[in-house]
This record gives sequence, structure tokens and C-alpha cells, in this order.
Amino acid sequence: MEKLFGLIGEKLSHTYSPFIHRKIMEELNIDGHYGLFQVKEENLRNVVPGLRALGYDGINVTIPYKTDIIKYLDYLSPEAEKIDAVNVVALGKDGMATGYNTDYHGFGMMLKNARININGESAAILGTGGASKAVSQYLRDNGIKNITFITRDSAAAKQKFPEDEAITYDKLNKLKGCSTIINTTPVGMYPYIQAVPIEEKYLMNFSQAVDLIYNPSETLFINGLYMLIAQAVKSQEIWNETEISESVTENILNLLKQEVL
Repeated sequence: MEKLFGLIGEKLSHTYSPFIHRKIMEELNIDGHYGLFQVKEENLRNVVPGLRALGYDGINVTIPYKTDIIKYLDYLSPEAEKIDAVNVVALGKDGMATGYNTDYHGFGMMLKNARININGESAAILGTGGASKAVSQYLRDNGIKNITFITRDSAAAKQKFPEDEAITYDKLNKLKGCSTIINTTPVGMYPYIQAVPIEEKYLMNFSQAVDLIYNPSETLFINGLYMLIAQAVKSQEIWNETEISESVTENILNLLKQEVL
């Protein structure tokens, strides 16, 4: 019987997810389909019951619904509850919808692949949206010394992340001592590829620059393509209750570069 998966978000024209999930399912010999669903905010409440009625087994969630979807779920995994953001929903046979956060896992895999060590270091995070929650939680769980959020509204950021520092973009030139800067905003994502989250001259203050953006496949930062694939692999592990070799992520990354990029 064909398994059904998909992605919900506001705008999905930039996504590589169908290709990635199709390749993962081929690796696992799963007969499955991965669909795309552009959803308006006022219709978000109908997503879970609607896809369950259509027989879907699970969905990914992207911008801007990673936090808003939570109110329509029955359960959260421990990491999703701690992060307060969801990018994977499993629609179980028991009729329950459970939210997970595989951005956390994918971000860790990307750092490992890029040989970036954050233990005992300081990091700056651009943006305070759903993705930034997973990134900051991973950093805290893995020995980061301190985190500074860079945002348009430092007071709101401080309220959201009270244990961390927060500054506005115009104070970026005064930020010292951070080894790594991480862009969790959509600035620079296709089709607005000429936009940059910060001026290039400020990157000289950091030894490592990481981007969650994956389209375009090359940015001023270390690209988020590996993270995208790693979190997709983790999604399939959850939906299919299986373990997938790390080599699958590398295989699909190579296929994506050969066939799509």
C-alpha cells in the first residue's frame, strides 16, 4: 500500500523536498508519494484532519507554521516541546498527531559534516523564528558558551530567549568574541538570491558562518543543504519507525547536486 507524506508551508516554490524524500524512499524500498501543500494561515487548523482523511502518514512543516501548528497536535516529542517548534508531524494509526523537531538533528549533522566545533565557543544567531529555536537549543545542549541573537526587535528576542543576549542589526559592528554566526532567517532564499542577511564586511569578525538556506546552493555562508537532507532522513525514520544509515544523506546530497542543482 502506498504511503503518503507531504510538506505544508506558505510558499513552497523553492523546495527540494519532493526530490529528497523520493530518493530516501527509493533507498528504503518504500512505495510512497510526497506532496506539496501551500496553506493559508486561516486554513492551518484544517491541515491535520484534512490530510488524515486523505490517508496521509506524515507531513513536514516549514515557514511560517512551525510554531502555529502545535496547537492543532495531540502530542509533542521531548525535543519539540523543549524547542516549542515542530517541523515533522506523524499521523499515527491511533488517530493521534505527534509533532517532532528534526531541524535539531539536521543542524547537528550539518555541523558534524562541516567539522564545526561549538563546544566552549560563542555564537551569534540571525533571526528568532522557529528554526532559531532548534538551532539555539542544539547549541545549548552541546556546550556553547553563550549565544547572542541579532534581530530587528531585541526586546522581543530577550523575552523569547531570556537566558541569551540580544542586539539589533545596527549594533552588529560592536559584537566581539563570537566564533560562529548562523543565519536562520529566509533572507537570501530563492527567488531573492541577491539579498544578504548582513553586510559581507561583518563576516570577517567570525571564523565560521553557517546558513540554513539551501536554495541557492551557494551563499556567503556554509550552506544549509546538508541540514535539509539530514532532517528529511530523520523525518522518514520517524514516519517509518526505522533507522537509516548516515551514508544515505551523503548519497542524496550527491544525487541532488548531479540531477537538480
